[in-house]
Amino acid sequence: MHSVKVACTLAFLLLSMAAPLDAQEARSRPSSDSQVNNARTLIDGGNFGEALSILRPLAPEDLEDEEQVGVLFLFGLAALGAGQDPETPESERKEYVDEAIGAFHRILVVRPELVRVRLELARAFYIKGDDRLSRRNFERVLAGDPHPTVAANIRRFLAIIRQRRRWSGYFGATLAPDTNINTSSDEQVIYIDALGAVRQFTLDDPQESRSGLGVALWGGGEYEHPLRSNVRLRAGGSISRTEYEGREFDQMSLSAHLGPRWLLGDRTEISLVGSASRSWSGGEPQSHALGGRLEVARLLSRKLLVRTQVSYHEREYDEATHLNGPRSSISLRGLWQATPTLRFDASAGLNREQTETARERNEGQSLGLGASIDLPRGFTVGVNGELRWTEYEGNWSPFTSPGESRSDRTQSLSFSLYNRGFTVKGFSPKLVVTREMRESNAQLHDYRRTRGELQFVRQL
Repeated sequence: MHSVKVACTLAFLLLSMAAPLDAQEARSRPSSDSQVNNARTLIDGGNFGEALSILRPLAPEDLEDEEQVGVLFLFGLAALGAGQDPETPESERKEYVDEAIGAFHRILVVRPELVRVRLELARAFYIKGDDRLSRRNFERVLAGDPHPTVAANIRRFLAIIRQRRRWSGYFGATLAPDTNINTSSDEQVIYIDALGAVRQFTLDDPQESRSGLGVALWGGGEYEHPLRSNVRLRAGGSISRTEYEGREFDQMSLSAHLGPRWLLGDRTEISLVGSASRSWSGGEPQSHALGGRLEVARLLSRKLLVRTQVSYHEREYDEATHLNGPRSSISLRGLWQATPTLRFDASAGLNREQTETARERNEGQSLGLGASIDLPRGFTVGVNGELRWTEYEGNWSPFTSPGESRSDRTQSLSFSLYNRGFTVKGFSPKLVVTREMRESNAQLHDYRRTRGELQFVRQL
């Protein structure tokens, strides 16, 4: 009940300053229907049950004009109010809040730019206790440059969400067709420098690219135990598995981590965790790793979040022992919620693999850019691109000229599409298509592949 009381108090503050959000927001305008106006008066007076009895039969199936949007918005407000009303039986509260979430979501499917509606959806998720979806929508409201008082109260909600966070989890599943699951080159001829003369050889049995339909599953969870008001102990783990027909290209990994997280004010988090992992390939044990990572997240403004991660792990292989050695990496990522409907992200990374065999030691760099936008009628479109450069230390002859090391450049471009209005158990199917190409000065090491994924994005 304490969280409900807090939500009610903050809700009053939010609603008292909601009008300045946007001139085109859904508002309590007078309607041509006297019943709607009567329901509005009841809502203003806190008589949510009576308002619902009027609005429920009036709730429109389609949202083709502003008045229909307004009626459904009032219905959502009445349902949310009923869910918070102390006189509402506890057994009915969740049902009312779910009705409110459904109404606000339907409006945002066709009118994703309506910040006031998104504010109410964020508050409804908060009351339900779904902090992840609540935080996501509150942050998008902040990107709409709301009135300073509204923004301040939203930050109070976000602070409470962060303080009460204990358990968190995720899971996913996807179908993954791939035109080149073995990342094979299409070259059939190799040139070898033999005693100063370049000779041409045709491969008797060139490795052909293999296509396949894979199934990928992944998930994880974490618990945060409070040590002090601003210090938590994180403990969590994850699992992922990808399977294709047969076992040759199956992959599986397990990981676990443990360590403290420091909450420095409302804008900064720092974590230092130890981590361990185990991987399998083709159904057989492949490698294990032990190390740690430092994570820092800083909210630079209402719209811009920056994350950085530094990691170091010692990895040992069960059979390919020449690949044993430390792996280190550093990455930087920026997330810019430009508007409530438009988001950009950029990333840069450095990594190094110090294997026992000089030939396999390498350093890599990467750059990535992406964007996604919510469009009317429920469609969300995304595009992401990445470039990776990898330089190897050792001699890669005969695949390269004598004494020459290997150098790769890999580029990938992906497009995604889903409709927020089509959900299955609260999830929207998302189609992702990725084209990846690697160019290498080492013969037989460049490839092209096209991958498809059917993912699921949580909406409700």
